[in-house]
Amino acid sequence: MYDYLIVGSGLFGCVFAHEMAERGKTCLVLERRAQVGGNVACEERDGIYLHTYGAHIFHTSYEDVWQYVNKFVRFNGYVNSPVANYMGHLYNLPFNMNTFRELWDIVTPSEARAIIAEQRQAIKGEPQNLEEQAISLVGTDIYTKLIKGYTEKQWGRSCTELPAFIIKRLPVRYTFDNNYFNDRYQGIPEDGYNSLIKALLDMPGIEVRTGVDYNKERAAFADVAQTVVYTGPIDEYFGYKLGQLEYRGLRFETQRFTEANHQGVAVMNYTAREVPFTRTIEHKHFMRGREDIAAQPVTYVTREYPHDWQPGEEAYYPVNNERNQKLYAQYKDLATQEQNVIFGGRLAEYKYYDMDDVIKSALDCVQATVTQGE
Repeated sequence: MYDYLIVGSGLFGCVFAHEMAERGKTCLVLERRAQVGGNVACEERDGIYLHTYGAHIFHTSYEDVWQYVNKFVRFNGYVNSPVANYMGHLYNLPFNMNTFRELWDIVTPSEARAIIAEQRQAIKGEPQNLEEQAISLVGTDIYTKLIKGYTEKQWGRSCTELPAFIIKRLPVRYTFDNNYFNDRYQGIPEDGYNSLIKALLDMPGIEVRTGVDYNKERAAFADVAQTVVYTGPIDEYFGYKLGQLEYRGLRFETQRFTEANHQGVAVMNYTAREVPFTRTIEHKHFMRGREDIAAQPVTYVTREYPHDWQPGEEAYYPVNNERNQKLYAQYKDLATQEQNVIFGGRLAEYKYYDMDDVIKSALDCVQATVTQGE
């Protein structure tokens, strides 16, 4: 018998397994896909690490999490500086002085502040939907060109139909700084995220089985471990008995180009509603410092198409509206009644996690579990 049966080999499951194995515990990790790693899994083509399930840039201000991941892999210092493409016009992200210069042909922060302040006045009173919330934060021009179309594609509905609380804040910088994140540390593993997953799982005490759907084969694993760590969809665990939680799905189309550089940037957002995809990713630009990769006359570009999710597909973004939050609260109540089952990670907690947050959550869960067992 194992100490832990861990369902899912994303970051939460892998970190939990590694930490428990370090403490002398035995872990069986089950993964539904053919490859471990969850959504951070990569695929290598022509020496380029493709982010199979969308762009993943590691960034954090947690000192302990940064030190933790650096025990396993080296990071390349990549800085995320995406570009927005609106009807063929390019704008830097996040919203900063380079963006404002292109929008309004201005050069000083005071000019930008004045324009945004004036445009924000278009909304009177408390914002009633996402559109009003966004305009109240950044004004009409930025909203119309850089937020509206992208957001409506992402969520599959009009911004006037989306709740205001989805956008709590929008980053606005009155400096010429194109670094998307404010975190102290940032980068991508030099040998891709598969190297991080391998380092976490490749140790005594951990057994991994791929191609196993725990929810369909649960009876076969009923007595193999003292405790289950479940990182899959919480509603699926309970057989959707209270109803289905909603997600947005993603479809990816990857194209190989026989040229060294196709779009000049790793991430380009397409913010016009008329363009059916939300962004394109040129993967080789994530491999900072690899001049050999940059120079070779081949590159891969992936388009991301959001769509309505159906059970059996990969779930990406929880639809955090009032209906789904109430339903999740009911499932969470059921989860607390389960004996010897730990629910963790973005699907089990119906919560969007950045990578550093999910690692921190897993480490905290390990500590709580160990403390409880003492």
